[in-house]
Parts: sequence; structure tokens; C-alpha cells
Amino acid sequence: MSEFEYAPELIKFSYFIAAILFIVGLRRMSAPGTAKGGIVWAGFGMVIATVVTFLTPGMENYWLILAALVSATVLAWVSGKKVAMTDMPQMVALYNGMGGGSAAFIGAMELYKATNGHQMSAIPTSLALIGVFIGAISLTGSLIAFGKLQGLIDKRYTFPGQNIFNGIFALAVIGFGIYTFTHMEAMNLWIFFGGALVLGFLMTLPIGGADMPVVISLYNAFTGLAVSFEGYVLGNWAMIVAGMLVGAAGTLLTQLMAKAMNRSIANVLFGSMGGDDSGGADGDQGEMKEIEGADAAIMMAYAERVVIVPGYGLAVAQAQHKLWEMTQLLTENGVDVKFAIHPVAGRMPGHMNVLLAEAGVPYDMIEDMEDINPQFKQTDVALVIGANDVVNPAARDDPSSSIYGMPILETDLAKNVIVIKRGRGTGFAGIQNGLFFKDNTKMLFGDAQDAISELITGLKEL
Repeated sequence: MSEFEYAPELIKFSYFIAAILFIVGLRRMSAPGTAKGGIVWAGFGMVIATVVTFLTPGMENYWLILAALVSATVLAWVSGKKVAMTDMPQMVALYNGMGGGSAAFIGAMELYKATNGHQMSAIPTSLALIGVFIGAISLTGSLIAFGKLQGLIDKRYTFPGQNIFNGIFALAVIGFGIYTFTHMEAMNLWIFFGGALVLGFLMTLPIGGADMPVVISLYNAFTGLAVSFEGYVLGNWAMIVAGMLVGAAGTLLTQLMAKAMNRSIANVLFGSMGGDDSGGADGDQGEMKEIEGADAAIMMAYAERVVIVPGYGLAVAQAQHKLWEMTQLLTENGVDVKFAIHPVAGRMPGHMNVLLAEAGVPYDMIEDMEDINPQFKQTDVALVIGANDVVNPAARDDPSSSIYGMPILETDLAKNVIVIKRGRGTGFAGIQNGLFFKDNTKMLFGDAQDAISELITGLKEL
């Protein structure tokens, strides 16, 4: 099959088609209404690129490749079907790490061939080494991110002078990579590879859980770049294009997420905020004022405008369908209902949008932070469900808080605020929320599923 006369031209043309499908798919993923179709388009591109690769002249071990494809496809299909929406960020981190690791191992094996007499010019050798370096960091860093989001690693690991130590270690690994370039021996290669793997651990362990979404996005960009570099080494245009698209998209997303938190990427990597920081908003702020579900239902039923702010607690309770049922009752009562989404709500960008779309919430009811914030002063009731840090006024009012300057949804400016919360604890960033103690805020304690059910019952009884 690889001896087919027109195989090289067919491969190039197929990779060109696949690249177009990748770009179209990525473009369609930028809007909720077309995102599903975008995934399908990009998926077709990947199928084309995978199938046509079998025509590559000189390819061997077809049965091993097919066995890997079939087993990986089955595993991905089963895990994709079973994973809960709340665990999607962990799945993204894990799969991203596998991509980075694959690129790193591909580069390492190509370089290993060079230690056994296989000729490689300077540019492919240098790109392969860079791909090994960033792919290995992405692999181990993503595994640590997975562990933190999954709760397997529940703290930051820090020691005095850690950033200096990590910096020196990174320079040492890079320096050894340059030495490996000039002394291409198997032992040097594996030491360099191992050093990059260790660096991924060292970089990620001190970063708090609240920053993991940004870290995952950054490592996603690393994976894309590693794939692109190794695509150049292999002469595979589909890998080059797909890798560059992932690298560019991951870089832009990382910058947008850091901006949404009013922090630099360097601060995320070396500032270690999140997880167990207290910030400057702790202390005695007064008493939280509770409200019963029936009273909250009355407050919303007689409101002209209600803005709902969903957070991770909604995802944990899987209460999005109940929330849409409650929303329909309010709109039938003549209430103007909108949903407000913070850029980093949940555990990853788009997390809340996907939840609401799954429940059938129309896209025109969902507002971004920039559009909804000016409307809170004219809002009768802001209903916050399982969100914490993204509505914390300390980010706006308290210079001593570690989240000061982070853009927030300004729910505290609404006439009334109802917060559905499981307990009295802090949010993911470990910072107390002054919103919960304000005079216009009432707390409806309990699981989001049960609390919203109470609201539905109260609305039906009116």
C-alpha cells in the first residue's frame, strides 16, 4: 500500500484538506451554537490525517499501530462517556499530558536513532530537542495539575528559595540540552529527557489549585508546540499545522484567563496564589443572614429582573436541568431572567456555558461579564449558585486581598442577592467572601439541587 505510485502527492493533498478542516473546526468552536459542529469538522480532519499516514513510504509495524489506535479509541470513547462534567478539567489535563508526552517520546526516539548513526541535520536535531524539552514538561506538569484538580494532591509544596532553585535547575537542563546537541549520545539524551520530566514536576507542585485552569491552558500550548516541532522533524505537515493551531490557541487562552484574573502568567507560575491562601479578606465580617427557599422564591417571583450567576457548585450538584426548570417558571411569570458568566467560572473556560447548553438554556439569555456588570444596579435579584471567588467584592475593594484587581461579576450592586451555598467555607482560592455578609445578601444553604428544588416548589405554590 505504501508503494502506491501517487502516495506522496495524495498524502500532501490529504494533509492540506485536514489542515483546512482543523482551521474551520477551530473557528466554529469559538461560538456555543456552532461548537459541536466544529468538533465534528476537526474530528473528520484528524481521521483523514490518520488514515492517509498509512500510505507513508517505508512505514512498518501496521498491526502495532492498528492495535494502539483501536485500544486508545475504545479507552477514550468509554472514558469520555463516563466522565462527569465536573471532572472535565481533569480529563483535559490528563489527555493534554498524554499529547505532550507522545510528542516528547517521538522526538526522543528520533534523536535516539541519531545516536546509532542515523543522520539528522542541525535544524531537525535542535527542534527535536526543544520538542522533547517542552513536551516532557507538559507531560509531568499536566499530571500534577490532574492530581490537584482530582483532589489527589491537596496542597502546595513550597520551600524557601524555590523559584531560584527551579530557575537554576531549568537553566541546567537547558544547558545539558545544548551539550546533548553537540555530543549526541544515548545516555546524554535520556538524562536530558529525565531532567525535563523532573522540571515539569518542580514547576507545577508549588502552584495552588485555583490557578490550575491557567496552568492547564499553558501546558496545552506547550503540547501544541512540541507536536509542531516533532512534525517538522518527521516531515509531517498535518502535525505541524495541528500543533501550531493548538499552540497558538492555548497561548491566547492562557493570556485571556490570566487577564480575567488580573494577573500575569509569570505571577501564576511563580506567585503560587491559590489553594490554601487566605488573602486579606478574612476576619470577623459579621453574620451571614439566612433565608428560606419559599421566601427566596417569593422575592424572585415578584422581581422585574433576575440575574443568575452559576458556579462550580452548580456543576457538582448537576443541577443545571433544575435551574432551567426554575428559569422557565420565572419567565412565565413575566420576570426578565439573564445568566451571567465569568471568564474563569467553574474549573475551565466555557465550563458553565456547556452546562447551561446541556440543560437547554438559549444562548441569548447568557451574558458575558463585560455586558452584564453595568446592569446589576438595575437588577432586583442576583441569584448566585455555587460561585465564590468570581463574585468576591474584595477583588474590587480590598487592596490587601491576594485577588485584588481581578475582574468580578458585581452582584453586590444588585438590590438583593441570594447565595446558594453548601456551607460557610471559603472558595477555591481559600479567600473569605465579603459578599456573604452584606446587608442586601441572604444565604440559602444546601446542595444546589435541593435548594433549587425548594425554589421551584415555592414558585409553583404562588
